[in-house]
Amino acid sequence: MTDPVGQVVEIPCRDGVQLGGHLWRIPGGSSAVGTVIVNPATGVLARYYHRYARFLASHGFDVLTYDYRGIGASRPTRLARCNYRWRDWGELDFDAVLRFLRQRATSAPLLVVGHSVGGFLPGLAESAPLVDRMLTVGAQYAWWGDYTAARRLRLVLKWHVAMPALTLLCGYFPGRRLGWSEDLPSGVATEWSFRGPRFERSHPRRERRSVLARMTAVTAPILAVAVADDELGTVAAIRRTLAYYTGAPRTAVLLQPSDYDRAVIGHFSLFHDSHVAGFWKDSLEWLRHGRNPWPMHVLEPQRPRSATPPWRSA
Repeated sequence: MTDPVGQVVEIPCRDGVQLGGHLWRIPGGSSAVGTVIVNPATGVLARYYHRYARFLASHGFDVLTYDYRGIGASRPTRLARCNYRWRDWGELDFDAVLRFLRQRATSAPLLVVGHSVGGFLPGLAESAPLVDRMLTVGAQYAWWGDYTAARRLRLVLKWHVAMPALTLLCGYFPGRRLGWSEDLPSGVATEWSFRGPRFERSHPRRERRSVLARMTAVTAPILAVAVADDELGTVAAIRRTLAYYTGAPRTAVLLQPSDYDRAVIGHFSLFHDSHVAGFWKDSLEWLRHGRNPWPMHVLEPQRPRSATPPWRSA
């Protein structure tokens, strides 16, 4: 079987922004068992996930990878003073991806693999109820209080002191020059730097109830993966994310590097192709059948709750 090749696509957002992405179709024209959207981590190019997308396509899935506005193939000519915000990636970008795929009507399940903030953003999209199942990896929105205690000070100085200072100076965050991440729009960097323990508080007061309502409207089962040596996507951060998805069945698992014969895994490496015979193969069980491949690592199954969001006061 030949390796799947990604077709370049442009995805229009309702505010006129065009996103760049790739659509990976299964070889041979067969019907897909599902369509997977891969949501990247903050400051990570979509191409980092292309090998995983190619793997999924070779196992029967159509896959869409894309860059959020301000990043990679979706970067404007001038990034400085660009006002794109973190919330726009969910409210506008992910919503546009869902509508893009809905126009290509298919009866196959619509699935999401969300890495880091990519596992939180789906709940911000009005079209998120279209999603049938989600797999999140280190899903969090970078509140400093959830960072690993032993490394918290270093991370706070890096992301919550140095980043906003450089962003103010340059008009955008020059992450590529520093080797920390891709460059980020100023609005994204600012939201990251100054976000508190309640995500909705970064929105204007008049919008907070609607933000929480959109999160609650998601009913897709979620399997949330945490890795024991992930300094950003800690168990506390994973649980904070899941607490917003009150309308969805939620299961969190904690994996150890030793589960895959590794000394370290951290926040990023599960999407490296060295995990093709391990994590990548295991993830197929959830994406294809909705079965948790790590039942011995479950932290705390959570069933849907009706009515009140995790925090009563918006």
